[in-house]
Amino acid sequence: MTPIPNLRHLSVFCTVARLASVSAAARATHLSQPAVTQAIASLEKDFGSSLFARTVHGMELTEAGKLCAGRVASALQRLEEAAAAAGSQTQPRGPGSVIHGITARQLQSLVATIEAGGFGPAARHFGMTRATIQRAARELEQRIGVPLFETTSHGLRPTREALRLGLQVQLAMAELAQARAEVAAAGGADSGHTVIGAMPLGRSFMVPEAVLQFAARRPQHRVSILDGPYENLLDALRRGRADVLVGALREQTPADVVQELLFEDPLAIIVRRGHPLEKMSGGGKRAPPADALVRFAWVAPRAGSPLHRHFERLFSGVSAAPPAAAIECNSLIAARALLLGSDRAMLLSEQQARHELAAGELVALPHPAGRVVRAIGLTLRREWRPTAVQSELLDTLRAVARSSRTAFP
Repeated sequence: MTPIPNLRHLSVFCTVARLASVSAAARATHLSQPAVTQAIASLEKDFGSSLFARTVHGMELTEAGKLCAGRVASALQRLEEAAAAAGSQTQPRGPGSVIHGITARQLQSLVATIEAGGFGPAARHFGMTRATIQRAARELEQRIGVPLFETTSHGLRPTREALRLGLQVQLAMAELAQARAEVAAAGGADSGHTVIGAMPLGRSFMVPEAVLQFAARRPQHRVSILDGPYENLLDALRRGRADVLVGALREQTPADVVQELLFEDPLAIIVRRGHPLEKMSGGGKRAPPADALVRFAWVAPRAGSPLHRHFERLFSGVSAAPPAAAIECNSLIAARALLLGSDRAMLLSEQQARHELAAGELVALPHPAGRVVRAIGLTLRREWRPTAVQSELLDTLRAVARSSRTAFP
């Protein structure tokens, strides 16, 4: 877990940046000038760079300080609003006092307990004692004034307020990690990290190609690729554990994410070479008869996915119902084995099966309805601000998408 700097130090940094004076910041925060200076020094050590320069005009932000200022302010505002919302029913407070007294350790203990599913598992996973985790979480409860955990027959469970606050803490942590990465990059040491959630089409060629190209230019920037069901990837994105999702776009999304269309992906009927449907389609020159599709067993996309809706529509003009013996499969490796070893068919993207098609193992037959496509693109958090290096990675993904669109118009 990425550590959170001292919250009071972050607040002092924002005040000095706003007032451009240590003495004025000391008066505004009710601290001594040495305490303000010490807070700034601690943050400069944490970020690995000087954040202020003393000039005749007062304390001016350095380039590193300017990179941090907006992100630190955003992280603090997120924590302020989340803590205020959690305790608004029982602990009305004056402006600017909501997170006063809340510590970074308490917030990290909250997130650790939610993620691990209890005080004990959190302590083991993050290398702390159970007493430390539990004490910090209970102190946070007292400070906010609402229960954050409740004991049920199934064990310890976070309350709704805890889940909401925990989400905002994770996003604040991600914002601060972005600030560290930008400062490091400005100093010539790109220590940034980007997590890509890759859906089936994305992980089959787009993401690998883009990451290889990007890594050749930015070998120090760490890239992690996640796969899994869309729901899991979306949850990781919304919690700041993933930065971008690549793959099929959805018709409806939560309000805190945005989608960017990269291209429209044509769908085809994919079968093994020599399949009876290939012969019925004149060797793939025309679409197979629609009523012939129900004669064969199918490999179906995962239920709930955009591709599964296209699968259901494939049979909408046929009097018979879709084949009941379909095997649901979201893995191209497994689907390839199923198709090669049987007379099953699959509705799939030609791009997703591009290597198997090029090798002549599988054949793409035209869709009976003509040109049928699904939307492929990027899914991002609405308020996410990529670093300059991450923007370069996004541009590489877009470039790979453009080249694939040319190859498969």
